Amino acid sequence: MLAEIQERIINCVCCPRLVAHRQHVADQKVRRFRSESYWGRPVPSFGDPLARLLIIGLAPAAHGANRTGRAFTGDRSGDWLYEALHRYRFANQPGSSHRQDGLTPHDCFITQVIRCAPPDNRPDRQEIANCQSYLLDELRLLINVRVVIPLGRLAFDAYLRAYQQIGNTLPTPRPHFEHGKLTRLPTGHAFLPSYHPSQQNTQTGRLTRAMFHQVFAAARTLLDGNCGEGLGLTDRPRGCSTAPQRGAQSRNRGSRTRPSER
Repeated sequence: MLAEIQERIINCVCCPRLVAHRQHVADQKVRRFRSESYWGRPVPSFGDPLARLLIIGLAPAAHGANRTGRAFTGDRSGDWLYEALHRYRFANQPGSSHRQDGLTPHDCFITQVIRCAPPDNRPDRQEIANCQSYLLDELRLLINVRVVIPLGRLAFDAYLRAYQQIGNTLPTPRPHFEHGKLTRLPTGHAFLPSYHPSQQNTQTGRLTRAMFHQVFAAARTLLDGNCGEGLGLTDRPRGCSTAPQRGAQSRNRGSRTRPSER
């Protein structure tokens, strides 16, 4: 069950460097949040277990989700994400400030590559590998997913690895990261990467609101059955079905299991 996976995530101590960093940040805090009690633990995924849209982020922000305990909550990346989700009917409100603020994702599930805030926002390869099992377990249970939006290159690569690890075959040539480039995977999933809405991207203009919203508008159009016509993206997939092939992701349910582009 997804709830059991999230409980395992919250109690994870696999990566000594991440454990030390998340606890140090929670103890030291920053002046503007001095009066708040930090979460200071791994941040679970959340959303609709029957979701057709899957969003994959990089990692909790040190003074965002590491403080609030919910992904993309209490930081500017979250401001961008939930504004877009609300605009395209994937969330009930356009902002997210704390775990009890009433935010409810609609037809959407939000996960991350790394579950603990990494130093300098840079997880190492072993830390990414340690967290990969959680993503695999989630994918095996999220059998209704139709559209996948990875936020940044690390999330893009993590999903493609997981896609193969649960028994699927990547298309040839292998997809490469490009903002807004829509790829139809062999299982039928629409794979739609975006730059991460980090301040490094949004403040430099690498990612504009129009660019970001275009991705979520495309996701909404795909899920509403448009097949990609008129999406304004850099590519359109062949074929019209928005549903993965029967058994493509669910067939494994019984299994046990550059900074500017993040």
